[in-house]
Amino acid sequence: MDRPEFDSIKDYAEFSKYYWYRDELIKICKDHGLKSPSGKIELNKVIEAYFAGEKILPGKKSGRKKKPVVTELTLDTGIIECGFTFGNKFREFFSQQTGEDHFKFNVDMVATVKAVKESDDESFTLGDLLDVYYGKKIYAQYDKSALQWNKFVKDFCADDATKVFVERLRAAAIL
Repeated sequence: MDRPEFDSIKDYAEFSKYYWYRDELIKICKDHGLKSPSGKIELNKVIEAYFAGEKILPGKKSGRKKKPVVTELTLDTGIIECGFTFGNKFREFFSQQTGEDHFKFNVDMVATVKAVKESDDESFTLGDLLDVYYGKKIYAQYDKSALQWNKFVKDFCADDATKVFVERLRAAAIL
């Protein structure tokens, strides 16, 4: 099935019939002056809104990041206030809090931090994020449907029975 150019597609239902790579979705959004988030699910939502007549525009960036004013991390330290990142400093903090030698941030923590930063929620703390880790609190959840699709495609392509398909990815998308 040949895919038409994006600008010749009339609605989201038609757009959804085709497989689009993340880089293609980003380019489509940028070419049309739309917000171009990094995740495929978010990109698809922006494009769906575009077909519904709503333009989700990119946020304005001030060019300057606020410098974190916090030097010592506590459970009461705000995510925004401390300039939270998923780097070693914060990994070590959460390792100390959980007692896990090799602490790993989970996908719901990532979704939560993203939502906190997007909404500029200065009340959300590292303690709240720890509650998200333990499943005691829900602020934002990662949409795991993309993970399911990726696992399906990986398993599908690794299965010897699918070698009969010349284009395995296309066959997987049709299924």
